[in-house]
Amino acid sequence: MQNHLKDELHNIISGKSQIRFGTIIQSIAGYLNDGAQTSAIIEDQKHFKKQETKRLEKYISEKNLWITIDLTQYVSEGAEQKVYLKDTENVLKLNDSIYYNSWKDYLYNLVLHNYFFPDTAYNLIGFTKDNDILYAVVQQSYVSITANTDLNQVKKFLTLNGFENNRNNDYINKKLGIILEDLHDENVLTRNEVLYFIDTVFYLTEAFWIK
Repeated sequence: MQNHLKDELHNIISGKSQIRFGTIIQSIAGYLNDGAQTSAIIEDQKHFKKQETKRLEKYISEKNLWITIDLTQYVSEGAEQKVYLKDTENVLKLNDSIYYNSWKDYLYNLVLHNYFFPDTAYNLIGFTKDNDILYAVVQQSYVSITANTDLNQVKKFLTLNGFENNRNNDYINKKLGIILEDLHDENVLTRNEVLYFIDTVFYLTEAFWIK
Protein backbone atom coordinates (compact mmCIF):
# COMPACT_ATOMS: atom_id res chain seq x y z
CA MET A 1 0.00 0.00 0.00
CA GLN A 2 2.76 2.44 0.97
CA ASN A 3 4.80 1.49 -2.12
CA HIS A 4 1.80 2.14 -4.33
CA LEU A 5 1.29 5.51 -2.65
CA LYS A 6 4.95 6.41 -3.11
CA ASP A 7 4.73 5.56 -6.82
CA GLU A 8 1.66 7.74 -7.09
CA LEU A 9 3.42 10.64 -5.36
CA HIS A 10 6.44 10.23 -7.65
CA ASN A 11 4.14 10.56 -10.65
CA ILE A 12 2.56 13.68 -9.19
CA ILE A 13 5.92 15.28 -8.33
CA SER A 14 7.15 14.60 -11.87
CA GLY A 15 3.97 15.96 -13.42
CA LYS A 16 2.87 12.63 -14.90
CA SER A 17 -0.29 12.60 -12.77
CA GLN A 18 -2.61 15.50 -12.06
CA ILE A 19 -3.96 16.91 -8.81
CA ARG A 20 -6.20 19.83 -7.96
CA PHE A 21 -4.57 23.13 -9.03
CA GLY A 22 -1.45 21.16 -9.85
CA THR A 23 -0.79 22.04 -13.49
CA ILE A 24 1.01 25.37 -13.07
CA ILE A 25 2.84 24.24 -9.93
CA GLN A 26 4.10 21.08 -11.64
CA SER A 27 5.10 23.05 -14.75
CA ILE A 28 7.24 25.50 -12.78
CA ALA A 29 8.79 22.73 -10.68
CA GLY A 30 9.68 20.89 -13.88
CA TYR A 31 11.25 24.04 -15.31
CA LEU A 32 13.37 24.49 -12.19
CA ASN A 33 14.43 20.86 -12.08
CA ASP A 34 18.18 20.94 -12.47
CA GLY A 35 18.71 17.21 -12.48
CA ALA A 36 19.20 16.90 -8.73
CA GLN A 37 16.60 15.18 -6.61
CA THR A 38 16.48 17.96 -4.05
CA SER A 39 18.60 20.96 -3.19
CA ALA A 40 19.73 19.17 -0.01
CA ILE A 41 22.77 17.76 -1.79
CA ILE A 42 23.98 21.17 -2.97
CA GLU A 43 26.78 22.63 -0.88
CA ASP A 44 26.23 26.36 -1.37
CA GLN A 45 22.51 26.67 -0.67
CA LYS A 46 22.42 30.47 -0.61
CA HIS A 47 24.13 30.80 -3.98
CA PHE A 48 21.96 28.05 -5.47
CA LYS A 49 18.72 29.67 -4.37
CA LYS A 50 19.82 33.09 -5.63
CA GLN A 51 20.52 31.65 -9.07
CA GLU A 52 17.31 29.62 -8.98
CA THR A 53 15.31 32.77 -8.14
CA LYS A 54 16.76 34.51 -11.21
CA ARG A 55 15.69 31.59 -13.39
CA LEU A 56 12.26 31.61 -11.82
CA GLU A 57 11.80 35.34 -12.37
CA LYS A 58 12.70 34.86 -16.04
CA TYR A 59 10.03 32.16 -16.31
CA ILE A 60 7.49 34.37 -14.55
CA SER A 61 8.09 37.17 -17.05
CA GLU A 62 7.92 34.84 -20.04
CA LYS A 63 4.64 33.30 -18.85
CA ASN A 64 3.09 36.61 -17.68
CA LEU A 65 2.72 35.39 -14.11
CA TRP A 66 3.42 38.73 -12.38
CA ILE A 67 0.34 39.95 -10.51
CA THR A 68 -0.62 42.87 -8.28
CA ILE A 69 -2.66 42.35 -5.13
CA ASP A 70 -4.63 44.72 -2.94
CA LEU A 71 -2.32 45.33 0.01
CA THR A 72 -5.09 47.12 1.93
CA GLN A 73 -6.75 43.72 2.54
CA TYR A 74 -3.98 42.62 4.88
CA VAL A 75 -5.07 40.08 7.50
CA SER A 76 -1.99 38.70 9.26
CA GLU A 77 1.45 37.22 8.78
CA GLY A 78 3.80 34.67 10.23
CA ALA A 79 7.42 33.78 9.69
CA GLU A 80 6.70 32.14 6.36
CA GLN A 81 3.92 34.15 4.72
CA LYS A 82 1.61 37.14 4.60
CA VAL A 83 -2.16 36.70 4.39
CA TYR A 84 -4.61 38.97 2.56
CA LEU A 85 -8.36 38.75 2.16
CA LYS A 86 -9.46 38.31 -1.44
CA ASP A 87 -13.22 37.99 -0.95
CA THR A 88 -15.67 36.38 1.46
CA GLU A 89 -14.65 32.88 0.42
CA ASN A 90 -10.91 33.08 -0.29
CA VAL A 91 -7.64 34.40 1.07
CA LEU A 92 -4.36 35.14 -0.70
CA LYS A 93 -1.10 34.00 0.85
CA LEU A 94 2.29 35.43 -0.09
CA ASN A 95 5.18 33.08 0.56
CA ASP A 96 8.87 33.77 -0.11
CA SER A 97 9.85 30.09 0.41
CA ILE A 98 11.90 31.03 3.48
CA TYR A 99 11.36 27.59 5.02
CA TYR A 100 12.92 25.88 2.00
CA ASN A 101 16.38 25.56 0.52
CA SER A 102 14.96 26.03 -2.95
CA TRP A 103 11.84 27.24 -4.72
CA LYS A 104 11.48 23.77 -6.18
CA ASP A 105 11.20 22.30 -2.70
CA TYR A 106 8.52 24.89 -1.87
CA LEU A 107 6.60 23.91 -4.99
CA TYR A 108 6.84 20.25 -4.01
CA ASN A 109 5.30 21.29 -0.69
CA LEU A 110 2.33 22.79 -2.53
CA VAL A 111 1.92 19.65 -4.60
CA LEU A 112 1.97 17.42 -1.54
CA HIS A 113 -0.49 19.64 0.32
CA ASN A 114 -2.90 19.58 -2.61
CA TYR A 115 -2.66 15.81 -2.78
CA PHE A 116 -3.18 15.12 0.92
CA PHE A 117 -5.55 18.02 1.70
CA PRO A 118 -7.56 18.87 -1.46
CA ASP A 119 -10.28 20.65 0.56
CA THR A 120 -7.79 23.43 1.31
CA ALA A 121 -5.74 23.14 -1.88
CA TYR A 122 -3.39 25.96 -2.84
CA ASN A 123 -4.10 27.59 -6.20
CA LEU A 124 -0.89 29.24 -7.38
CA ILE A 125 -2.16 32.32 -9.23
CA GLY A 126 1.10 34.17 -9.78
CA PHE A 127 4.04 35.97 -8.23
CA THR A 128 4.80 39.42 -6.90
CA LYS A 129 7.76 41.33 -5.44
CA ASP A 130 7.91 43.51 -2.35
CA ASN A 131 11.13 45.24 -1.25
CA ASP A 132 12.94 43.21 -3.92
CA ILE A 133 11.77 39.92 -2.36
CA LEU A 134 10.01 37.40 -4.60
CA TYR A 135 6.74 35.97 -3.30
CA ALA A 136 4.53 33.21 -4.65
CA VAL A 137 0.86 34.17 -4.44
CA VAL A 138 -1.50 31.31 -3.67
CA GLN A 139 -5.26 31.43 -3.25
CA GLN A 140 -6.93 29.23 -0.66
CA SER A 141 -10.49 28.78 0.54
CA TYR A 142 -11.30 30.62 3.75
CA VAL A 143 -12.13 28.29 6.64
CA SER A 144 -14.41 29.59 9.39
CA ILE A 145 -13.87 27.78 12.66
CA THR A 146 -16.58 26.39 14.94
CA ALA A 147 -14.31 25.07 17.70
CA ASN A 148 -10.74 25.14 18.90
CA THR A 149 -8.60 22.41 17.39
CA ASP A 150 -7.74 19.45 19.60
CA LEU A 151 -4.14 18.57 18.74
CA ASN A 152 -4.74 15.03 20.00
CA GLN A 153 -7.27 14.64 17.19
CA VAL A 154 -4.68 15.93 14.72
CA LYS A 155 -2.21 13.35 16.04
CA LYS A 156 -4.80 10.57 15.81
CA PHE A 157 -5.73 11.51 12.23
CA LEU A 158 -2.14 11.65 11.03
CA THR A 159 -1.17 8.44 12.84
CA LEU A 160 -3.98 6.61 11.06
CA ASN A 161 -2.52 7.91 7.80
CA GLY A 162 1.01 6.67 8.46
CA PHE A 163 2.59 9.75 10.03
CA GLU A 164 4.45 9.41 13.32
CA ASN A 165 4.65 12.29 15.79
CA ASN A 166 8.41 12.76 16.25
CA ARG A 167 8.49 16.07 18.18
CA ASN A 168 6.08 18.80 19.25
CA ASN A 169 3.73 19.38 16.29
CA ASP A 170 6.00 17.73 13.71
CA TYR A 171 5.42 14.39 11.99
CA ILE A 172 7.24 11.98 9.69
CA ASN A 173 6.21 9.14 7.43
CA LYS A 174 9.39 7.06 7.27
CA LYS A 175 8.08 4.66 4.65
CA LEU A 176 7.19 7.48 2.27
CA GLY A 177 10.15 9.65 3.21
CA ILE A 178 7.97 12.69 3.96
CA ILE A 179 8.23 15.13 6.84
CA LEU A 180 5.21 17.25 7.83
CA GLU A 181 5.84 20.07 10.29
CA ASP A 182 4.31 22.99 12.18
CA LEU A 183 0.85 21.53 12.72
CA HIS A 184 -0.21 23.65 15.67
CA ASP A 185 -3.77 24.82 16.28
CA GLU A 186 -3.44 27.89 14.05
CA ASN A 187 -2.40 25.81 11.06
CA VAL A 188 -5.05 23.13 11.52
CA LEU A 189 -8.57 24.48 12.00
CA THR A 190 -11.78 22.78 13.08
CA ARG A 191 -15.14 23.37 11.43
CA ASN A 192 -18.13 21.22 12.30
CA GLU A 193 -15.84 18.60 13.88
CA VAL A 194 -13.79 18.29 10.68
CA LEU A 195 -10.06 19.12 10.58
CA TYR A 196 -8.87 21.53 7.90
CA PHE A 197 -5.13 21.74 7.28
CA ILE A 198 -4.62 25.29 6.03
CA ASP A 199 -0.85 25.75 6.47
CA THR A 200 1.47 22.80 6.05
CA VAL A 201 5.22 22.47 5.73
CA PHE A 202 6.15 19.34 3.78
CA TYR A 203 9.71 18.18 3.18
CA LEU A 204 10.94 15.30 1.06
CA THR A 205 13.78 13.24 2.53
CA GLU A 206 16.30 11.15 0.63
CA ALA A 207 14.16 8.10 1.42
CA PHE A 208 11.38 9.49 -0.77
CA TRP A 209 13.50 9.15 -3.89
CA ILE A 210 14.47 5.53 -3.19
CA LYS A 211 12.05 3.16 -4.87
